[in-house]
Amino acid sequence: MNLTALLKQRAERGRPVRVALIGAGKFGSMFLSQVPTIPGLEVAVIADLDPERARNACRNVGWDAGRIGRTRFVDRGAEACVDEAVEVVVEATGHPGAGIAHALTAIEAGKHVVMVNVEADVLAGALLARKAEARGVVYSMAYGDQPALVAEMVDWARAAGFTVAAAGKGTRYLPAYHAVTPDDVWHHYGLTAEEARQAGMNAQMFNSFLDGTKSAIEMAAIANACSLSVPQDGLLFPPCGVDHLAHVLRPRALGGILEEDGMVEVVSSLERDGRPVFRDLRWGVYVVLKAPNDYAAACLRQYGLPTDDTGRYAAMYKPFHLIGLELSISVLNAALRHEPTGMTRDWRGDAVAVTKRALKAGETLDGEGGYTVYGKLVPAAHSLAVGALPIGLAHGVELTRDIEAGEVVTMDDVLLDENALAVRIRREMERSIGAPA
Repeated sequence: MNLTALLKQRAERGRPVRVALIGAGKFGSMFLSQVPTIPGLEVAVIADLDPERARNACRNVGWDAGRIGRTRFVDRGAEACVDEAVEVVVEATGHPGAGIAHALTAIEAGKHVVMVNVEADVLAGALLARKAEARGVVYSMAYGDQPALVAEMVDWARAAGFTVAAAGKGTRYLPAYHAVTPDDVWHHYGLTAEEARQAGMNAQMFNSFLDGTKSAIEMAAIANACSLSVPQDGLLFPPCGVDHLAHVLRPRALGGILEEDGMVEVVSSLERDGRPVFRDLRWGVYVVLKAPNDYAAACLRQYGLPTDDTGRYAAMYKPFHLIGLELSISVLNAALRHEPTGMTRDWRGDAVAVTKRALKAGETLDGEGGYTVYGKLVPAAHSLAVGALPIGLAHGVELTRDIEAGEVVTMDDVLLDENALAVRIRREMERSIGAPA
């Protein structure tokens, strides 16, 4: 409630909050577009593999020549992480290995980290958060992205005395989407390949949104941040509009779909036959809360909150998320309050690689949204027990055996470079933190 007042005080003392942005893609560009209208917030360094692309991104979002000239552009994220002028590092590359490397470098340098890179967070966020805490800096989810928004709603519900029955987001989902590849992804978005190319849209990235991978990753992040449970055999993606959240997302014993109270789930904006769901939540987030007693349940009805037929379950939702346009909330919370906007606290959910088609020994996996595997949400304890390959490590690794379509790939099924930083950090998290039973 007082971020602008705190920021004004910093600006008046000549101490603006200075940020390093790593990755000038869509998320980063949306953040950059807001910076000129937030007095006291400055982007000191922008790191991108193509610095000229980053400069063009600044021009495209309306930065003037003076602001661009005052900004340092580099091609190495590590260089941005150690810049003495920087207080907060925003990691927005989307590459899990790079995200882990940048987070570790920034933490060691005493910088707060805002992790837009959910892929990296799900791969090893529990360990990164502990390392940040030990160093006395903030490790935070990115406000504007769904996990941080859901974490905020969950915290609100619990702080108000409610039990959280379910939390998650909406998306466009059909079971057939798990097998979609970058070659045919644009058909499902109603675009031609040329239209997507002209808009600068990356086929593999957008396919990860469609094939269920991004949903698995984001729900794992929410489970890990909010101490919520994960469905035993993956997300169900029930078709559900906002009016029926409290009816659908409650325990099976009461007629819902949940194994128990306190779970993550994603609702689909499409019926299974492809028809649109009425009042869908495709772009939004939700929390289903449970009243602790009859009096509170009656109050929910009296004050207009729709409930299920028991009167105990009700839903709150936000019909949109604005990703990078809201990212400054995380940056300012870290710098001014030394608080995260959601943070991985334990390891409850994992996003593991599942084959899209039958694969042969010698084939190479191509990660999120690619041609070979998609990400499936499973309990971390199960992932650890079977040695499942996290989707974040399914990049450029070669299979050692034939695998049928729809199988979980294990770490023993691929040639992993055990010396790679991401692999070493993941192994360290497995040893030092483990997963709850």
